Amino acid sequence: MKLSFLSLASGSSGNCYYLGTPEFGVLIDAGIGIRTIKKVLKDKSIDFTRLAGILITHDHADHIKTVGCLGEKYNIPVYATEMVHKGIEKSRYVEEMLYQSKRVIEKEIPFLIRDFKITAFEVPHDSTDNVGYHIEYAKQRFTIATDVGHITDTIATYICKANRLIIEANYDEEMLKFGSYPAFLKERVSSPTGHLSNREAAEFLATHYTPELKDVWLCHLSRDNNHPELAYKTIDIRLFQEGVRVGKDVDIHVLKRTTPSDLFEFE
Repeated sequence: MKLSFLSLASGSSGNCYYLGTPEFGVLIDAGIGIRTIKKVLKDKSIDFTRLAGILITHDHADHIKTVGCLGEKYNIPVYATEMVHKGIEKSRYVEEMLYQSKRVIEKEIPFLIRDFKITAFEVPHDSTDNVGYHIEYAKQRFTIATDVGHITDTIATYICKANRLIIEANYDEEMLKFGSYPAFLKERVSSPTGHLSNREAAEFLATHYTPELKDVWLCHLSRDNNHPELAYKTIDIRLFQEGVRVGKDVDIHVLKRTTPSDLFEFE
């Protein structure tokens, strides 16, 4: 019943995550090149031919760049809401349209990919449509919430179900405020349909922590408005204030923007 998790890339240049068993796996988003996907999986001894599906969160380019190739050339089903599929069809970044590989899902209606029970849920972001995913397999309950403008009650529900969580920590508020972004872009990033800050992620985790939560991966860090050490420290300090000890009660991992993470394995 072993489950493996891997981040291939996590940031505005491209996003792609792998979750799988020894028998099959899925990708969550496909915003990096096909050669990179195949190379990283091979380097981690993951069989590319065992991919059973691609889960798409939304239609921004850094999440869908390779979805047409994966779906149509390699015959891997692509799962997304109808609105996200329409966004993919209109995107100039997707070279191949999805036909036989297209699979339409609905929010909060569970579906199966092999032994994975998957539920998509609403996430506020300035895309055509945007979802997170809750994936259940044996005793493992993964939730991924990336490109999160703010944490809604719905998102909170699925985060609190997880014992493994991938959550956005996009920017440090001071770095964004005093950084080089133009005013309109600062407003977009910090808006309720933009991205989640280190402080917002830390506050939620600290006030909603339960002992069932074992691992948290911080994803989609900004190149210009964040640092991995700063994101980690912000979460660490806030959890400690609530008596939660990072490294003992829960493990925190910061995902790199353009390079793969370690391969995490769980029984």
